[in-house]
Amino acid sequence: MSLPHAILTALLEKPSSGLELTRRFDRSIGYFWSATHQQIYRELGKLEAEGLIRVLPSEQPARGQKKAYEVLPAGRAELARWTAASHDPRPLRDAMLLRLRAAAVVGTDGIEPDLRRHLELHERQLAEYREIERRDFPPGRDSTEDRLRHLVLRAGIDLETFWTEWLRHALAEFTELPGQPGSAGPG
Repeated sequence: MSLPHAILTALLEKPSSGLELTRRFDRSIGYFWSATHQQIYRELGKLEAEGLIRVLPSEQPARGQKKAYEVLPAGRAELARWTAASHDPRPLRDAMLLRLRAAAVVGTDGIEPDLRRHLELHERQLAEYREIERRDFPPGRDSTEDRLRHLVLRAGIDLETFWTEWLRHALAEFTELPGQPGSAGPG
């Protein structure tokens, strides 16, 4: 449901070709709303068919040229409607949490190394978000657009901070489980 709205947002920020749009997704929107290149191209076709976007006129023949898209007034109105609508939060669905629950009944083999791998991945993502914050949001950038974009980035930073702290706690807990190497409990 939200992929069309993510695309409308990106195109309102800057009219783009499908290729440019997929690259921008990879560098920004994709951090919190992922989509494959194929999904983006498919959605561009739907949005165009619905009259929400159009291909920008080209000064050169279209054959072999990248099509650039822009949002039409109907697309802006749809995005404004969607933005103003109420949406319930989505429940957390994380395979690692389910795997830990399953480990309680089938054993913990393989879980600890993967917890360490997840910690490394979340630490890397946190470092990347902090670098984006340092680079793109220096003190004094306080336009409405900048403040809202920074707020989205802060959500990413806060989520990655949560995951890194939780994973460190989970790994510490693993060292205290009975039968684990280095555990203080009965073996």
